[in-house]
Amino acid sequence: MRYQGQQERSTTWRFGRFLFDFTKRKRPIVMGIRNATPDSFSDCGKFSTAKDAIARAEVMIADGVDLIDIGGESTRPGADPVRLQEELDRVRPVIEGLKNCGVPLSIDTYKSETMRRALLAGVDCVNDMWALRQMGSVHSVSESHNCGIVLMHMQRDPVSMQFNPEYKNVIAEVNQFLKERADLLISMGSAIERIAIDLGFSFGKSLEHNPNMLRNFADFSSLGFPVLAGISRKSMIGKITGKDTNERVAPSIAEAVMAADRGAKIVRVHDVAETVDALKLCEAIETMGSV
Repeated sequence: MRYQGQQERSTTWRFGRFLFDFTKRKRPIVMGIRNATPDSFSDCGKFSTAKDAIARAEVMIADGVDLIDIGGESTRPGADPVRLQEELDRVRPVIEGLKNCGVPLSIDTYKSETMRRALLAGVDCVNDMWALRQMGSVHSVSESHNCGIVLMHMQRDPVSMQFNPEYKNVIAEVNQFLKERADLLISMGSAIERIAIDLGFSFGKSLEHNPNMLRNFADFSSLGFPVLAGISRKSMIGKITGKDTNERVAPSIAEAVMAADRGAKIVRVHDVAETVDALKLCEAIETMGSV
C-alpha cells in the first residue's frame, strides 16, 4: 500500500493531547526512558518505586525531555514476563503522578489491557515492542482515536530473539514488516499521522545487523512515518567499546546524533540532559548563518 502525500505525513506526529510538527524544530523528539521496574538493565532498579520514578521523570522534564516513556516490565533479552496486575501496579501511580506534568506520556507495553487502562489514565502514546501482534492490542489502540502508536520490529520473542538472529537483508525485511503492521492499522481506520516506527535495535539483531541499520537509517524513512531510534546504552555499544552499561553515555549520545543526522524523528534515551544538549548544538550549527 502506498499513500498519497507520503512525504508530507512525516512532518507531524499526533499523540493524544499533543501534535508534534517537525517543520517547526529540526531536532528530533527526545523520548526519555522511565522504567518502574526492579530489573531494569540501565539503572539496576534504582527508580523502581513510583515515588522515585516520578522524581526522576521530573528531572527529565527540567532537562528538556519531549516525551516520557513509562515501562513496568523489563524488555532486556531473557527477562521474565510480568503478570498483568503487577505491571499495572508499577505503572499506574507513575502515570497518575505525571499525567498533568505538561509533557506527553507513552506506555511501553505489549499487553492490551495495560494499553487500555494506561490510555484511560491519561497517557498519550502506546509504544509496543510486539507491534500490536498480541491479542487485543489493535483493538485497544483503536478505541482511542488519537493516541500515538509506535510499532517496533522484533525477530522471534524476548526470550529467544538474540539466539543467532538471521536475515537475508535486514534493511528490507525490517522495512517490510513495519510497512505491513502500519498498513493493517490504517486499513482498520487509524489515522496515518498517529503512527511511528521503531527498527528494534538489539531486538533480534546481531552486532552485524545493528550497525548496518544505523548506517542505512535513512532507508527506513521511505515509508513516510516518523522513525524512532532506540539505541541508548544497548549491548552493541558494550561489544564495540567494552564499556559497562553505566559507562555508555558518550557513545549513546554519538549514536543519537548519527541517527538524527540520518533522519530519526524520535530518539529514545536514558541520558536526557546530555542528549538534548548534543542535539541542540547540532541544530544550532546547522541553522546559524555563516559569519
